[in-house]
Amino acid sequence: MVDKKFWATVFTLSGTIIGAGILGLPYVFSKSGFFIGLFWLLVIGAIVMFTSLCLGEVSLRTKGKHHLAGYARKYLGIWQKRIMFFAVAFGIYSALLAYLIGEGQSFSKLFTGTLDYSLYFAIGFWIIMSFLLREGLRGLKKIETWGVLAIIFIILFISGWYSPSINVENLFYNDFSYFFLPFGIILFALLGFTSIPELKMEIKGKEKKLKKAIVVGILIPIILYIIFSFVFVGVLGKEIQGVATLSFGNLVVLLGIFTMLTSYFVLSFSLRDMFMFDLGFSKKNTFFFVSIAPLFLYLIASIFNLLDFVTVLGIGGVFSGGLMGILILLMNKKAKKYGDRKPEYSMPINWFVVILLSVVFIAGIIFELVF
Repeated sequence: MVDKKFWATVFTLSGTIIGAGILGLPYVFSKSGFFIGLFWLLVIGAIVMFTSLCLGEVSLRTKGKHHLAGYARKYLGIWQKRIMFFAVAFGIYSALLAYLIGEGQSFSKLFTGTLDYSLYFAIGFWIIMSFLLREGLRGLKKIETWGVLAIIFIILFISGWYSPSINVENLFYNDFSYFFLPFGIILFALLGFTSIPELKMEIKGKEKKLKKAIVVGILIPIILYIIFSFVFVGVLGKEIQGVATLSFGNLVVLLGIFTMLTSYFVLSFSLRDMFMFDLGFSKKNTFFFVSIAPLFLYLIASIFNLLDFVTVLGIGGVFSGGLMGILILLMNKKAKKYGDRKPEYSMPINWFVVILLSVVFIAGIIFELVF
Protein backbone atom coordinates (compact mmCIF):
# COMPACT_ATOMS: atom_id res chain seq x y z
CA MET A 1 0.00 0.00 0.00
CA VAL A 2 1.31 3.45 -0.96
CA ASP A 3 2.19 5.65 2.03
CA LYS A 4 0.59 8.90 0.83
CA LYS A 5 1.90 10.97 3.73
CA PHE A 6 5.48 9.80 3.15
CA TRP A 7 5.41 10.50 -0.58
CA ALA A 8 3.69 13.86 -0.10
CA THR A 9 6.59 14.77 2.20
CA VAL A 10 9.15 13.52 -0.33
CA PHE A 11 7.56 15.51 -3.15
CA THR A 12 7.44 18.67 -1.04
CA LEU A 13 11.23 18.55 -0.68
CA SER A 14 11.84 17.46 -4.29
CA GLY A 15 9.50 20.13 -5.58
CA THR A 16 11.33 22.83 -3.63
CA ILE A 17 14.71 21.69 -4.91
CA ILE A 18 13.70 21.23 -8.55
CA GLY A 19 13.24 24.84 -9.47
CA ALA A 20 15.01 27.28 -11.71
CA GLY A 21 18.37 25.69 -10.91
CA ILE A 22 17.73 22.74 -13.22
CA LEU A 23 17.30 25.16 -16.12
CA GLY A 24 20.83 26.48 -15.67
CA LEU A 25 22.59 23.13 -15.27
CA PRO A 26 22.89 22.17 -18.97
CA TYR A 27 24.48 25.55 -19.73
CA VAL A 28 27.26 25.22 -17.12
CA PHE A 29 27.70 21.51 -17.92
CA SER A 30 28.21 22.40 -21.57
CA LYS A 31 30.87 24.96 -20.66
CA SER A 32 32.94 22.79 -18.31
CA GLY A 33 32.15 19.40 -19.79
CA PHE A 34 29.49 16.88 -18.79
CA PHE A 35 31.68 14.72 -16.55
CA ILE A 36 33.13 17.70 -14.67
CA GLY A 37 29.58 18.82 -14.00
CA LEU A 38 28.63 15.29 -12.94
CA PHE A 39 31.54 15.22 -10.50
CA TRP A 40 30.38 18.42 -8.80
CA LEU A 41 26.75 17.29 -8.81
CA LEU A 42 27.58 14.12 -6.86
CA VAL A 43 29.97 15.84 -4.41
CA ILE A 44 27.70 18.79 -3.66
CA GLY A 45 24.67 16.48 -3.58
CA ALA A 46 26.26 14.48 -0.76
CA ILE A 47 27.10 17.65 1.19
CA VAL A 48 23.62 19.13 0.80
CA MET A 49 22.01 15.83 1.79
CA PHE A 50 24.10 15.64 4.98
CA THR A 51 23.30 19.25 5.87
CA SER A 52 19.59 18.73 5.18
CA LEU A 53 19.56 15.68 7.46
CA CYS A 54 21.22 17.79 10.16
CA LEU A 55 18.40 20.33 9.83
CA GLY A 56 15.83 17.53 9.94
CA GLU A 57 17.35 16.40 13.24
CA VAL A 58 17.13 19.96 14.60
CA SER A 59 13.43 20.11 13.72
CA LEU A 60 12.79 16.78 15.46
CA ARG A 61 14.64 17.92 18.59
CA THR A 62 12.52 21.06 18.84
CA LYS A 63 8.93 21.29 20.08
CA GLY A 64 6.48 23.70 18.50
CA LYS A 65 6.36 25.35 15.10
CA HIS A 66 9.48 27.21 13.96
CA HIS A 67 11.16 28.15 10.75
CA LEU A 68 14.89 28.54 10.12
CA ALA A 69 15.13 31.94 11.80
CA GLY A 70 13.27 30.58 14.83
CA TYR A 71 15.66 27.65 15.16
CA ALA A 72 18.65 30.00 14.87
CA ARG A 73 17.26 32.22 17.65
CA LYS A 74 16.63 29.26 19.94
CA TYR A 75 20.00 27.57 19.55
CA LEU A 76 22.45 30.29 18.46
CA GLY A 77 21.18 33.72 19.55
CA ILE A 78 19.54 36.90 18.33
CA TRP A 79 22.27 37.94 15.88
CA GLN A 80 22.35 34.51 14.29
CA LYS A 81 18.57 34.74 13.96
CA ARG A 82 18.97 38.01 12.09
CA ILE A 83 21.62 36.54 9.82
CA MET A 84 19.45 33.51 9.14
CA PHE A 85 16.43 35.68 8.47
CA PHE A 86 18.45 37.78 6.03
CA ALA A 87 19.87 34.69 4.31
CA VAL A 88 16.49 33.01 3.94
CA ALA A 89 14.62 36.16 2.89
CA PHE A 90 17.32 37.25 0.44
CA GLY A 91 17.49 33.78 -1.09
CA ILE A 92 13.73 33.30 -1.36
CA TYR A 93 13.08 36.75 -2.80
CA SER A 94 15.90 36.25 -5.30
CA ALA A 95 14.47 32.89 -6.29
CA LEU A 96 10.91 34.22 -6.56
CA LEU A 97 12.16 37.07 -8.73
CA ALA A 98 14.04 34.59 -10.93
CA TYR A 99 10.91 32.41 -11.21
CA LEU A 100 8.79 35.38 -12.29
CA ILE A 101 11.42 36.19 -14.92
CA GLY A 102 11.64 32.58 -16.09
CA GLU A 103 7.89 31.95 -16.10
CA GLY A 104 7.20 35.18 -17.97
CA GLN A 105 9.73 34.24 -20.65
CA SER A 106 8.55 30.62 -20.81
CA PHE A 107 4.85 31.43 -21.18
CA SER A 108 5.62 34.14 -23.73
CA LYS A 109 7.76 31.69 -25.73
CA LEU A 110 5.11 28.98 -25.44
CA PHE A 111 2.12 31.04 -26.57
CA THR A 112 3.66 33.69 -28.85
CA GLY A 113 6.96 32.19 -30.01
CA THR A 114 8.84 35.26 -28.74
CA LEU A 115 9.88 36.82 -25.43
CA ASP A 116 8.17 40.14 -26.20
CA TYR A 117 5.23 39.54 -23.85
CA SER A 118 7.18 38.24 -20.88
CA LEU A 119 6.06 41.07 -18.59
CA TYR A 120 2.35 40.39 -19.09
CA PHE A 121 2.69 36.63 -18.67
CA ALA A 122 4.78 37.10 -15.52
CA ILE A 123 2.04 39.25 -13.98
CA GLY A 124 -0.59 36.68 -14.97
CA PHE A 125 1.46 33.90 -13.39
CA TRP A 126 1.82 35.96 -10.21
CA ILE A 127 -1.96 36.43 -9.97
CA ILE A 128 -2.60 32.68 -10.28
CA MET A 129 0.05 31.75 -7.71
CA SER A 130 -1.22 34.34 -5.22
CA PHE A 131 -4.64 32.71 -5.43
CA LEU A 132 -3.22 29.19 -4.96
CA LEU A 133 -1.31 30.26 -1.86
CA ARG A 134 -4.64 30.72 -0.09
CA GLU A 135 -5.10 26.93 -0.26
CA GLY A 136 -2.45 26.54 2.43
CA LEU A 137 -0.84 23.21 3.38
CA ARG A 138 -3.57 21.19 1.71
CA GLY A 139 -2.92 22.95 -1.56
CA LEU A 140 0.83 22.52 -1.02
CA LYS A 141 0.53 18.74 -1.00
CA LYS A 142 -1.68 18.79 -4.08
CA ILE A 143 0.61 21.08 -6.08
CA GLU A 144 3.81 19.30 -5.06
CA THR A 145 2.64 15.76 -5.71
CA TRP A 146 1.25 16.40 -9.20
CA GLY A 147 3.89 18.97 -10.05
CA VAL A 148 6.82 16.65 -9.30
CA LEU A 149 5.15 13.69 -11.02
CA ALA A 150 4.64 15.89 -14.09
CA ILE A 151 8.32 16.94 -14.00
CA ILE A 152 9.48 13.30 -13.78
CA PHE A 153 7.20 12.27 -16.65
CA ILE A 154 8.27 15.13 -18.93
CA ILE A 155 12.00 14.59 -18.28
CA LEU A 156 11.72 10.86 -18.99
CA PHE A 157 9.65 11.54 -22.11
CA ILE A 158 12.17 14.12 -23.37
CA SER A 159 15.03 11.70 -22.69
CA GLY A 160 13.39 8.94 -24.69
CA TRP A 161 12.38 11.29 -27.52
CA TYR A 162 15.76 12.99 -27.99
CA SER A 163 18.13 10.15 -27.02
CA PRO A 164 18.56 9.00 -30.66
CA SER A 165 19.95 12.47 -31.44
CA ILE A 166 22.65 12.37 -28.76
CA ASN A 167 26.16 12.94 -30.07
CA VAL A 168 28.57 11.10 -27.77
CA GLU A 169 31.38 13.52 -28.63
CA ASN A 170 29.45 16.30 -26.93
CA LEU A 171 29.58 14.38 -23.65
CA PHE A 172 33.34 13.83 -23.61
CA TYR A 173 34.31 17.44 -24.17
CA ASN A 174 36.10 19.00 -21.16
CA ASP A 175 37.41 22.49 -20.51
CA PHE A 176 39.28 22.63 -17.21
CA SER A 177 39.45 26.42 -17.33
CA TYR A 178 35.74 26.18 -16.40
CA PHE A 179 36.30 23.47 -13.78
CA PHE A 180 34.68 25.48 -10.96
CA LEU A 181 31.95 27.07 -13.09
CA PRO A 182 29.22 24.48 -12.27
CA PHE A 183 29.80 24.78 -8.51
CA GLY A 184 27.57 27.74 -7.78
CA ILE A 185 24.58 26.79 -9.91
CA ILE A 186 24.68 23.17 -8.71
CA LEU A 187 24.76 24.28 -5.08
CA PHE A 188 21.73 26.46 -5.66
CA ALA A 189 19.96 23.78 -7.70
CA LEU A 190 20.14 21.34 -4.77
CA LEU A 191 19.09 23.64 -1.95
CA GLY A 192 15.79 22.82 -0.25
CA PHE A 193 16.53 23.86 3.34
CA THR A 194 13.55 26.19 3.59
CA SER A 195 11.03 23.38 3.10
CA ILE A 196 12.39 21.01 5.78
CA PRO A 197 10.50 22.62 8.70
CA GLU A 198 7.37 21.96 6.62
CA LEU A 199 8.31 18.29 6.31
CA LYS A 200 8.02 17.70 10.05
CA MET A 201 4.45 19.02 9.95
CA GLU A 202 3.53 17.03 6.85
CA ILE A 203 4.83 13.72 8.15
CA LYS A 204 3.39 14.24 11.66
CA GLY A 205 2.69 10.90 13.29
CA LYS A 206 5.34 9.14 11.18
CA GLU A 207 8.43 11.10 12.24
CA LYS A 208 10.56 7.94 12.07
CA LYS A 209 10.29 8.18 8.28
CA LEU A 210 11.56 11.76 8.06
CA LYS A 211 15.18 10.75 7.51
CA LYS A 212 14.23 8.46 4.64
CA ALA A 213 11.94 11.13 3.19
CA ILE A 214 14.80 13.66 3.13
CA VAL A 215 17.19 11.18 1.48
CA VAL A 216 14.67 10.17 -1.20
CA GLY A 217 13.54 13.76 -1.65
CA ILE A 218 17.10 14.80 -2.54
CA LEU A 219 17.99 11.70 -4.58
CA ILE A 220 15.07 12.31 -6.97
CA PRO A 221 16.39 15.73 -8.08
CA ILE A 222 19.97 14.44 -8.40
CA ILE A 223 18.89 11.59 -10.70
CA LEU A 224 16.66 13.90 -12.74
CA TYR A 225 19.47 16.48 -13.02
CA ILE A 226 21.84 13.85 -14.40
CA ILE A 227 19.31 12.69 -16.99
CA PHE A 228 18.31 16.24 -17.91
CA SER A 229 21.88 17.49 -18.36
CA PHE A 230 22.94 14.31 -20.18
CA VAL A 231 20.26 14.77 -22.84
CA PHE A 232 20.72 18.51 -23.30
CA VAL A 233 24.52 18.40 -23.53
CA GLY A 234 24.46 15.22 -25.62
CA VAL A 235 22.07 16.69 -28.19
CA LEU A 236 23.00 20.39 -28.24
CA GLY A 237 26.64 20.43 -27.14
CA LYS A 238 27.65 24.04 -26.51
CA GLU A 239 24.54 25.48 -28.18
CA ILE A 240 22.55 25.83 -24.94
CA GLN A 241 20.93 29.04 -23.65
CA GLY A 242 21.11 30.20 -20.04
CA VAL A 243 17.48 29.11 -19.57
CA ALA A 244 18.01 25.68 -21.05
CA THR A 245 14.39 24.85 -21.86
CA LEU A 246 14.21 27.75 -24.32
CA SER A 247 16.75 25.87 -26.45
CA PHE A 248 14.20 23.17 -27.44
CA GLY A 249 10.55 23.12 -28.48
CA ASN A 250 7.32 23.83 -26.61
CA LEU A 251 7.21 20.53 -24.70
CA VAL A 252 10.55 21.30 -23.08
CA VAL A 253 9.43 24.86 -22.34
CA LEU A 254 6.49 23.26 -20.51
CA LEU A 255 8.97 21.41 -18.29
CA GLY A 256 10.53 24.72 -17.28
CA ILE A 257 7.10 26.07 -16.40
CA PHE A 258 6.33 23.10 -14.10
CA THR A 259 9.68 23.18 -12.32
CA MET A 260 9.42 26.86 -11.47
CA LEU A 261 5.72 26.64 -10.57
CA THR A 262 6.20 24.02 -7.85
CA SER A 263 9.17 25.80 -6.28
CA TYR A 264 7.47 29.20 -6.39
CA PHE A 265 4.57 27.81 -4.38
CA VAL A 266 6.65 26.06 -1.71
CA LEU A 267 9.09 28.94 -1.25
CA SER A 268 6.19 31.38 -0.86
CA PHE A 269 4.66 29.06 1.73
CA SER A 270 7.97 28.87 3.62
CA LEU A 271 8.29 32.66 3.55
CA ARG A 272 4.75 32.98 4.91
CA ASP A 273 5.54 30.66 7.83
CA MET A 274 8.73 32.55 8.61
CA PHE A 275 6.90 35.86 8.91
CA MET A 276 4.01 34.37 10.90
CA PHE A 277 5.74 31.88 13.23
CA ASP A 278 9.15 33.48 13.73
CA LEU A 279 8.32 37.20 13.50
CA GLY A 280 4.69 37.17 14.68
CA PHE A 281 3.33 39.07 11.67
CA SER A 282 -0.42 39.27 11.07
CA LYS A 283 -1.97 37.57 8.04
CA LYS A 284 -2.54 40.95 6.40
CA ASN A 285 1.09 42.04 6.71
CA THR A 286 2.30 38.58 5.75
CA PHE A 287 0.27 38.71 2.53
CA PHE A 288 2.06 41.90 1.53
CA PHE A 289 5.56 40.51 2.11
CA VAL A 290 4.83 37.09 0.58
CA SER A 291 2.59 37.97 -2.37
CA ILE A 292 2.97 41.68 -3.20
CA ALA A 293 6.71 42.13 -2.59
CA PRO A 294 7.91 39.67 -5.30
CA LEU A 295 5.79 41.42 -7.93
CA PHE A 296 7.11 44.79 -6.75
CA LEU A 297 10.70 43.55 -7.10
CA TYR A 298 9.93 42.20 -10.57
CA LEU A 299 8.47 45.52 -11.74
CA ILE A 300 11.45 47.46 -10.33
CA ALA A 301 13.89 45.08 -12.03
CA SER A 302 11.93 45.44 -15.26
CA ILE A 303 12.08 49.25 -15.13
CA PHE A 304 15.86 49.21 -14.64
CA ASN A 305 16.40 46.39 -17.17
CA LEU A 306 17.79 44.00 -14.56
CA LEU A 307 15.76 40.93 -15.54
CA ASP A 308 18.77 38.61 -15.94
CA PHE A 309 17.59 35.12 -14.97
CA VAL A 310 20.97 33.48 -14.34
CA THR A 311 22.51 36.43 -12.46
CA VAL A 312 19.55 36.82 -10.09
CA LEU A 313 19.47 33.08 -9.47
CA GLY A 314 23.18 32.54 -8.94
CA ILE A 315 24.04 35.44 -6.65
CA GLY A 316 20.85 35.33 -4.58
CA GLY A 317 20.62 31.57 -4.23
CA VAL A 318 24.23 30.63 -3.58
CA PHE A 319 24.95 33.52 -1.21
CA SER A 320 21.93 32.74 0.96
CA GLY A 321 22.45 28.98 0.67
CA GLY A 322 26.01 29.23 1.93
CA LEU A 323 24.99 31.22 5.00
CA MET A 324 22.09 28.89 5.73
CA GLY A 325 24.29 25.81 5.42
CA ILE A 326 26.85 27.12 7.93
CA LEU A 327 24.20 28.15 10.45
CA ILE A 328 22.40 24.79 10.12
CA LEU A 329 25.57 22.91 11.02
CA LEU A 330 26.11 25.13 14.06
CA MET A 331 22.45 24.71 15.11
CA ASN A 332 22.77 20.96 14.92
CA LYS A 333 25.72 21.00 17.32
CA LYS A 334 23.79 23.11 19.83
CA ALA A 335 20.50 21.22 19.44
CA LYS A 336 22.20 17.97 20.45
CA LYS A 337 22.79 19.54 23.88
CA TYR A 338 19.80 21.81 24.32
CA GLY A 339 17.00 20.21 22.30
CA ASP A 340 13.49 19.78 23.76
CA ARG A 341 13.01 16.11 22.90
CA LYS A 342 14.81 12.99 21.75
CA PRO A 343 14.80 12.87 17.93
CA GLU A 344 13.91 9.87 15.80
CA TYR A 345 17.43 9.95 14.31
CA SER A 346 20.76 11.66 15.02
CA MET A 347 23.52 12.70 12.59
CA PRO A 348 27.21 12.11 13.43
CA ILE A 349 28.92 15.51 13.45
CA ASN A 350 32.01 17.12 15.02
CA TRP A 351 33.87 20.41 14.66
CA PHE A 352 36.09 19.08 11.87
CA VAL A 353 32.98 18.31 9.78
CA VAL A 354 31.44 21.69 10.62
CA ILE A 355 34.57 23.58 9.55
CA LEU A 356 35.12 21.49 6.42
CA LEU A 357 31.57 21.88 5.14
CA SER A 358 31.53 25.57 6.07
CA VAL A 359 34.60 26.05 3.85
CA VAL A 360 32.70 24.34 1.02
CA PHE A 361 29.73 26.69 1.38
CA ILE A 362 32.02 29.73 1.49
CA ALA A 363 33.81 28.42 -1.58
CA GLY A 364 30.46 28.19 -3.35
CA ILE A 365 29.88 31.90 -2.75
CA ILE A 366 33.36 32.78 -3.99
CA PHE A 367 33.12 30.59 -7.10
CA GLU A 368 29.76 32.12 -8.02
CA LEU A 369 31.13 35.65 -7.74
CA VAL A 370 34.35 34.84 -9.61
CA PHE A 371 32.94 32.69 -12.40
